[in-house]
Amino acid sequence: MKKILIIQANPDKKSYCHYLAEAYQKGATKSGAEVRFLELSDLEFNLNLSDTYKKETFLEPDLKKAQELISWAEHLVFVYPTWWATFPALLKGFFDRTFTSGFAFRYRSHTWRWDKLLTGKSARLIVTMDAPPLFYCLFTKKPGHNAVKKGVLQFCGVNPVRITSLGPVKGSSETRRKQWLEKIENYGFKQV
Repeated sequence: MKKILIIQANPDKKSYCHYLAEAYQKGATKSGAEVRFLELSDLEFNLNLSDTYKKETFLEPDLKKAQELISWAEHLVFVYPTWWATFPALLKGFFDRTFTSGFAFRYRSHTWRWDKLLTGKSARLIVTMDAPPLFYCLFTKKPGHNAVKKGVLQFCGVNPVRITSLGPVKGSSETRRKQWLEKIENYGFKQV
């Protein structure tokens, strides 16, 4: 039985992202996976990493619990919108404060190399956008996708990282949105 953590990172809990996260959860539960759900907007923590990585930073109880869930999970699912070509500040703050040195990675002494502490985990990014995904790829070169996949998750050893881009959401029909929900539920069922 696969252990899956779904992290819903749209600050609006009534957003389409929330329904996508629920669809993934529904499919994964049907397949027999053990699923946990983390709604970032419910967590209480300071978004700003004030001490950088120079010393061990204080973690609020919600962030300690998030780290426990990330450690527990074999597969991480992040659901969030594309805002200004990247992702919400809530998700950036979560990465800054939770994927810390000593937990997600560790720098080695006297070298530029580092240890990846989250190896053995995989991830799926489910990303909504108001532009067509092809436009996002060609015009902006996917800065949000690259930052989360390469700059955070793969840096920490999570691999493979698969990305599903859904858009344009703005102006999409009810039929199209239902099709996307079915697609995401199917990914959950397949546990990918």
